[in-house]
Amino acid sequence: MDSSRPPHERLVLTNARLILADRIEEGTVEIEGGRITGIGPVTRASDATDLQGDLLMPGLVDIHTDHFEKHVFPRHHVRWNYMTAALAHDAQIIGAGITTVFDSLCVGAAEDGSERAEILAPMIEALEKAQGASMLRAEHLVHLRCEVIDPQTPDLMRANIGHDLVRVVSVMEHLPGIRQTRDLDTYLAKVAKLRGEALSVTTARINEMIAAKREIGEKIRPQVVEIARRHHMPLLSHDDTDVEHVDLAADEGVTISEFPCTLEAAREARRRGMQIVGGAPNIVRGGSQSGNIAVRDLLLEGLCDILASDYVPRALIDAPFVIAADADLAHDLPAAIRMVTKTPAEAAGLTDRGEIALAKRADLLRVSQQHGHPFIKGIWREGQRVA
Repeated sequence: MDSSRPPHERLVLTNARLILADRIEEGTVEIEGGRITGIGPVTRASDATDLQGDLLMPGLVDIHTDHFEKHVFPRHHVRWNYMTAALAHDAQIIGAGITTVFDSLCVGAAEDGSERAEILAPMIEALEKAQGASMLRAEHLVHLRCEVIDPQTPDLMRANIGHDLVRVVSVMEHLPGIRQTRDLDTYLAKVAKLRGEALSVTTARINEMIAAKREIGEKIRPQVVEIARRHHMPLLSHDDTDVEHVDLAADEGVTISEFPCTLEAAREARRRGMQIVGGAPNIVRGGSQSGNIAVRDLLLEGLCDILASDYVPRALIDAPFVIAADADLAHDLPAAIRMVTKTPAEAAGLTDRGEIALAKRADLLRVSQQHGHPFIKGIWREGQRVA
């Protein structure tokens, strides 16, 4: 993080349109010791930085991004140095305006999980070392994505959940035909084509895997839930598709349904008092990349509370502006911005950030718009300029 400004030096940002939790108003934000110490009218004070009418909004809080692994594997079977991968990932994250990120790291895998098992601990250790040395501009925390159909998962959880950076856990089941990939025939045809094998060969192999893995999942899932509970971690369910998926998760104590695949699942999650996470890329694209429910349809029924960048970090800054511009969704810009700042921060237990308010962390973005696209002109984390 940039150390050019002493951490306790006073900073005044004025002539900005402040995106507060419930409204937009012109004004000034005063910062000292990395916290917001004052919010007031526009000032002409000589020590104030004039933002020339640009938006000033909270830094984004991303509860789920898969991108660190993509930097570790920049090409298939090419494994990169973990530290330099962490730095490249951080540059992409902060460039998207994400000042707090939960790096979602796979614990186990649907098929051969040996490679992911090898990289999990080194990835966490690289983040710890880089963050401890002030090499990262965003604050990085870890979201363990726990695959219940891998028998290695409980041991991998136990070995890594004690790291201070680990803050949330999600329960996944990437078994073909069950959740995200409900259309098994399409999935089999796609896999057969990718592997260059006969459809009959693929079908026999996948059906054999499904039979074996389903039994594994029934044994592993309760262990994953118990380990998360024992460490007092917020627990998310992943790709809920049927009402039964949601009810199972709610009965386990899960409080957040992440990327529900159907309207029925989202409705049940709301009925069971769960918060709902949608994918920001889904909003920007206008629909799901895998043929599941469009987040816009969830919003029309009030069934989405939080947006996550998932597989496109930049989508987290674009999506709120797309939502606010859609009159049918009845979300003004402050409401849409809450979905990527205040609400995810509070869901993850980070009550010190996510809004422009007194005593909150001064994680802030200066944003303008051109041709309908928001672009970031300045980023502060805890009052220090980082981009």
